[in-house]
Amino acid sequence: MPGRTLVVIPTFNEIESLPGVVARLREAVPAADVLVVDDQSPDGTGAWVDRRAVEDDAVHVMHHGSKAGLGRAYVDGFGWGLDRGYEVLCAMDADGSHRPEQLPFLLKAVDDGADLAIGSRWIRGGEVVNWPKSREALSRGGNLYVAAMMGLRVRDATAGFRAYRADLLRRVDLPSVDARGFVFQVDMSRRTAAAGGKIVEVPISFVERAAGVSKMSSDIVVESLIKVARWGVRMRVDGLRGRRRWDGSQKG
Repeated sequence: MPGRTLVVIPTFNEIESLPGVVARLREAVPAADVLVVDDQSPDGTGAWVDRRAVEDDAVHVMHHGSKAGLGRAYVDGFGWGLDRGYEVLCAMDADGSHRPEQLPFLLKAVDDGADLAIGSRWIRGGEVVNWPKSREALSRGGNLYVAAMMGLRVRDATAGFRAYRADLLRRVDLPSVDARGFVFQVDMSRRTAAAGGKIVEVPISFVERAAGVSKMSSDIVVESLIKVARWGVRMRVDGLRGRRRWDGSQKG
């Protein structure tokens, strides 16, 4: 592994899936620690992690006092890991859609020099399994929208299976991140690019959840559309200002 590693897993009502995911993760990457960030799940997810943490020193839990959202869970979880000296911090879903057995591929990409390794569905070798066509169209369309609005050279900027170098996370101003839903992943992609970080996409198999309920909602889609549009406009304005400053300096 590229260094001391923490896998952050946000949860809300994932008692049906999480135990199996954690067991597979501990087997696939036994040297990595796990931090579950639970948004006060009423189904007992947080209580299960509490019990597992007593049995396994590599498993930790953070309890949010309210339903804070995916973005806040990752910001708080990454902050927890940075404070404790982890060198690589990973993001993974709790529902089994990200295969723990493929995490070593992301870690190898970081070990080979990536600042951010993304488990990508939409590059050669990547795939989705048991996904309805409507979800595939939404994901592909969302990534095309991100590319058009922001010019990011990332095929799967919305992907949630990731590995970050700690020094990159210290450079991207985590406390200022306010995205609550899945657009958090886009925000981190653009912040990484703006910080000059090296992004590498690694092909993965993304599997539709077998249990539990998807957290995708119309509010999340709307948040994504609005924030991506704002970021795209801001990037263009900043680019024009920079070009004007450069032109002025040349004239002088």
